[in-house]
Amino acid sequence: MRLDLAIVKVGGSLYDIPDLGSRLNAWLTHLPAPKVLFVPGGGPTAEVVRHFDRIHQLGDEQAHWLALGALSLNARFLNRLLLSAPVIDHPDEARDTCILDPFAFLRRDDRLPHSWSVTSDAIAAHAALVAGAQHLILLKSVSIPEDMDWDEAGERGYVDPWFARTVRPALPRLQVRAVNFRDWTP
Repeated sequence: MRLDLAIVKVGGSLYDIPDLGSRLNAWLTHLPAPKVLFVPGGGPTAEVVRHFDRIHQLGDEQAHWLALGALSLNARFLNRLLLSAPVIDHPDEARDTCILDPFAFLRRDDRLPHSWSVTSDAIAAHAALVAGAQHLILLKSVSIPEDMDWDEAGERGYVDPWFARTVRPALPRLQVRAVNFRDWTP
């Protein structure tokens, strides 16, 4: 277990916050782990792929890899916001603060289903398991009730349907929490 590593998924719904980069940098100072691996959410770029899939019936396999390409683009977007954080291909490469390229990661370690039931939530959970991280933090635009278990959170749409199945093998060793980042203030 890597006590020094936190996996932090940055929800794509947060990308429209004008000061997102400075808020993320300020938030980093409050984390219990000195090393952070950011996992980008899909947001508007993944929605484009969903739209294309609805129109052109791309199918699960094609839509999966195109959506991962959108996440790769979002990793580079986060890199522009967090200039000192390099983009890496695999959680094992995590040093200090960095950003995971989900496309490159899942090309090497593809254990998740190829469907819309898997989003960046489950990808972040998978990265946390692979890395042996102690913390998994989901930055979102909503508040998830603290007493709600992850299965119910998936049923209610707070996380993707596959998240609970992905994270379950690491519980309770892996400390998982969600933060409504729209409400967070330094």
